Amino acid sequence: MKAVSLSLSRLESDLRMADRARGTIQQYLASVRRFEEFLGLGLEEADQSSIRRWVEHLQGQPIGPERLRCHYSALKFLYGRTLGKPEKVAFLSMPRKDAPLPTVLTAAEVQRVLDGFLVAKYRVFFALIYATGLRIREASLLETRDINAFQQVIHVRHGKGGKDRLVPLPTKLYALLRIYWKHERPPEPWLFASKAGKPICHETARRALLCASARAGIGKVVTPHMLRHSFATNLLEHGTDLRKIQVVLGHSSIRSTTIYTQVSPTQIASVRSPMEDLNM
Repeated sequence: MKAVSLSLSRLESDLRMADRARGTIQQYLASVRRFEEFLGLGLEEADQSSIRRWVEHLQGQPIGPERLRCHYSALKFLYGRTLGKPEKVAFLSMPRKDAPLPTVLTAAEVQRVLDGFLVAKYRVFFALIYATGLRIREASLLETRDINAFQQVIHVRHGKGGKDRLVPLPTKLYALLRIYWKHERPPEPWLFASKAGKPICHETARRALLCASARAGIGKVVTPHMLRHSFATNLLEHGTDLRKIQVVLGHSSIRSTTIYTQVSPTQIASVRSPMEDLNM
């Protein structure tokens, strides 16, 4: 028991050093204590087969994926960091989180939100996000040279994971950008800049969006990503191939894109029930 107590003490110390939340520390320690009781021997003495038996035991319990993730994370931290034996838990694969369905806006709601902006820069900035599906960081780092009117595309140079991509440049958006640029003349090279000449501040832009959505009175707390979700869902509603949506959104996996098939009423309503073949 002495060795076990020492391991638990080291685990708690390491968790505090890692600045983990108090609740997380308590959960990890409780999980490891249960593991210790299951083992009946010191934590350092446990081999991979012993850990596998514990994992199989957990999987047979009536606990949800979040709780299971907590147990797995405790094991990974214990052996990967505190005991320095990451190979013992290398087989562990975290249960997937059930991603919540994205909230989307109708075209009418988007129009009301855009009309709610008092500053033209923010109105155009979020109109661009809705028109292209860009992430807020991608939109904030756009440069004037990224707008290619001849080929009708926007070059996204700072995509997630450091990946570049091209997205369509709608005619209405280009016209809006021309008017904006003519009146604002943002400092080079940024398309949307702060007063200090740096890329537009995310937090300031988010606050402007919240104020605009409050003025719109649509009863939803609108976020930049909600506009991105609305863009993707609209593409799907109008028959755009899922692979094309994946490319435009910059998703590395098609699995991230398929979630929009669950929030599109048109896609859901188009599913044909086998009951249609029955005589009722």
